[in-house]
Amino acid sequence: MQRNGGGVGAGGQPWVLRRVRLTWLSFMLFFILVFFPLIAHYYLTTIDEAGSPDKRIFGPRAGGELCETKHVQDLCRIRESVSEELLQLEAKRQELNGEIARLNLRIEACKRSIDSAKQDLLQLKNVISQTEHSYKELMAQNQPKLSLPVRLLPEKEDPGLPPPKSTRLCRLRSCFDYARCPLTSGFPVYVYDTSSYPWADYVDPLVKQAFTTSVKNNIYITDNPNVACLYLVLVGELQESSSLPSPSELEKQLKALPHWRSDGHNHVLVHLTRKSMTQNFLYNVSTGRAAVAQSTFLEQQYREGFDLVVSPLVHALSEPNFLELPPQVPIKRKYLFTFQGERVESLKNSLQETPPQSFEEEIEGDPPADYDDRIIGTLKAVQDSHLDHVLVEFTCKNPKQSLPTEWALCGEREDRLEVLKASTFTLVIAPGDGQLVASAGCGMRLFEALEVGTIPVVLGDHSRLPYHEFIRWSEATIIVPKPRVSELHFLLRSLSDNDLLSMRRQGRFLWETYFSTSENVLNTLLASIRTSIQVPAAPIKEEPAQEIPHKAGKLAGTDPNLADNGDLDLGPVETEPPYASPRFLRNFTYTAADTYRTWNRAPGPFHLFPHTPLDPVLPSEAKFLGSGTGFRPIGGGTGGSGKEFQAALGGNVPREQFTVVMLTYEREEVLMNSLERLNGLPYLNKVVVVWNSPKPPSDDLLWPDIGLPIVVVRTEKNSLNNRFLPWDAVETEAILSIDDDAHLRHDEIMFGFRVWREARDRIVGFPGRYHAWDVNHQSWLYNSNYSCELSMVLTGAAFFHKYYAYLYSYVMPQAIRDMVDEYINCEDIAMNFLVSHITRKPPIKVTSRWTFRCPGCPQALSHDDSHFHERHKCINFFVKVYGYMPLLYTQFRVDSVLFKTRLPHDKTKCFKFI
Repeated sequence: MQRNGGGVGAGGQPWVLRRVRLTWLSFMLFFILVFFPLIAHYYLTTIDEAGSPDKRIFGPRAGGELCETKHVQDLCRIRESVSEELLQLEAKRQELNGEIARLNLRIEACKRSIDSAKQDLLQLKNVISQTEHSYKELMAQNQPKLSLPVRLLPEKEDPGLPPPKSTRLCRLRSCFDYARCPLTSGFPVYVYDTSSYPWADYVDPLVKQAFTTSVKNNIYITDNPNVACLYLVLVGELQESSSLPSPSELEKQLKALPHWRSDGHNHVLVHLTRKSMTQNFLYNVSTGRAAVAQSTFLEQQYREGFDLVVSPLVHALSEPNFLELPPQVPIKRKYLFTFQGERVESLKNSLQETPPQSFEEEIEGDPPADYDDRIIGTLKAVQDSHLDHVLVEFTCKNPKQSLPTEWALCGEREDRLEVLKASTFTLVIAPGDGQLVASAGCGMRLFEALEVGTIPVVLGDHSRLPYHEFIRWSEATIIVPKPRVSELHFLLRSLSDNDLLSMRRQGRFLWETYFSTSENVLNTLLASIRTSIQVPAAPIKEEPAQEIPHKAGKLAGTDPNLADNGDLDLGPVETEPPYASPRFLRNFTYTAADTYRTWNRAPGPFHLFPHTPLDPVLPSEAKFLGSGTGFRPIGGGTGGSGKEFQAALGGNVPREQFTVVMLTYEREEVLMNSLERLNGLPYLNKVVVVWNSPKPPSDDLLWPDIGLPIVVVRTEKNSLNNRFLPWDAVETEAILSIDDDAHLRHDEIMFGFRVWREARDRIVGFPGRYHAWDVNHQSWLYNSNYSCELSMVLTGAAFFHKYYAYLYSYVMPQAIRDMVDEYINCEDIAMNFLVSHITRKPPIKVTSRWTFRCPGCPQALSHDDSHFHERHKCINFFVKVYGYMPLLYTQFRVDSVLFKTRLPHDKTKCFKFI
């Protein structure tokens, strides 16, 4: 026990010492780690603050002294170098970006150049293809182009023709000398001076004056008898108080004419009458081989196909007032039919109360001389039945003188016209004597009926109506044999309103064209002879274009918004050279083979047109079997869409171009912009600018160069009618009439042109309008609101045939053109009236355009408040002139064939937007 305790006490002192040392060491370590940094920080801070700034050890030094060290200087140099390189790289980047932008622009320009080059290449291929076609056509042409034959003039000592066995057997082939009238002679006519032959003093002065006045205005009249084809001699009408020369004396006087040449061949003895009773003093006169033109003929006197039945000369010196004529509608008038006349020979029997015997009973044994008694009884029975309003009078207070067996006219002309204005039909009873094949009395009744729109009913099919060889009278009159008089009432009631108006309109055309004035009577007489010998009419007049000199400026560009058609080319730009439409190809056929249409359809046979919209069309296979001259079938005949379609015109007629006619008035900037938009337009022949202002264009005005002729035409006066003058500068059938502020895309124009080629007789255009009926005022209104029906197409943007420019300027009634000048308005309405009157068809509207807007353009005339009021007046005035409303409604417009049609990926549409 002691040993353990002693051991512990002895050994405990070293352990304590070790513990004390460890504690002291820990304290010292703590002091060093904690207090020494604090003291050092305090000491250093105190020294740094006490010293001057230049003796500081750790503070910042002024003047960048910190960078004076080598390391810091290297870092600064590196920083500056990097900054400089960064600036250079940024500049290089910007330069490269600019270069990239320039290259992108060049790439886009190259793409456009490539596209343009492709279009040019395609157009060039089309032009080459067409040139190859033209070359092949010229090489294969089996109809050589011939010049006009040299005119052969007859010798002064004309040997004449061998005389026929009898002058009663005279026909053109035996009594007319064709050698004096070559086809290219121009049909010269020599008229004897009415004061140079003995019977001149006996001729009615009014007839003589009217004849002389008409001769002065006729284009065929010549003063040189040696080259004349025809010789006219006025022999009547004689004055009532004149004593007739004996037949033998009259024959001697005729043979004494200086160019009679023994037998009078190629002479026409003209006997015009103003009265219903006229002397047929040539009946017993031997006229040799001279033809007779008069209103009254006996059967043994009339030489069919040689002599001429002419109409009476009612308006000798006065012009009829078309505004005083009754309208053609309403179609049914107060009386179903009327007749006023007196035949003294049969009047007594016709008034007997006993009914006449039947036709069967009358014709037993010898045929009766006439059926007048039966006619009187039947007409009285119809009147007494009161089934219809009928006016028949067989007695007159003051009957006009008439030939035996002919029905005399009753009363004065004005009284007769008032009755006819209230009649749907009027009877024209042929003379009872069948030998009287034509009479002045019947001619007078026919004239008055046609004048006021009453349909003539001719009782007696043996009568020869005026110019019956050429005029189809069945379209304007009802010709009934006398034995059918008992069925006449039923026949007249069975006719529809459509047929009645058609006959009434045709009768108005015949009266206006052939009978209304003395000038028309003479023109018709000459036209009938000229047609009989197959000589073409004189070419219709063209308006000479007095060009205004102008200078072209820079080459015009093409507005992509106006020419865009997707990836399709619209066709070749045929500029080398412009292709004019062929002219006067149907001179002979138009006269000889188309006689019916030329005589029975407006405008009549008085003019020869270079071309018409009614020329016949070849069947489809003809263009591939020998008659393909000028044709450009789609895909060579295989058809196609898109590019194949645009590469050729196709259709049913040969290739052609069109002419733009642009009317302008002191809007130079607008005009220049419009002309520039025509640059690159396919199938454009030329542009004719009608300068309607009296002031010439500015001297410093630069006209755009569109690669085609621009003809600026000076006009005599400011008239909207100048738009439709047939300028000789227009060498194509197709005319695009366009206002100077109308904006049309190229594809719209091309589509309109293609549509017009298939409807050449109609107006084809863009803005549509229609005529509306004013119920309150019983008249017509002009309406431009959106409508599902239209009847007019404004000619401010429309295609039409040049044929209608001739008709508008030279054939259409002058009163219409005068009103256009008075209002400075309505010329487009007048053209729509004319075309619808001629064709009886409405116009054709293409695309969805209804109006045109021209941003920045000066105000046009159509913005005037009075514009629409004037157009209302124009429509109603034109209706009075024509006698009816010619405009017709249509309920459709034309779009391209594949419009809105889903196509395979390898096919393209005809037009992208149409």
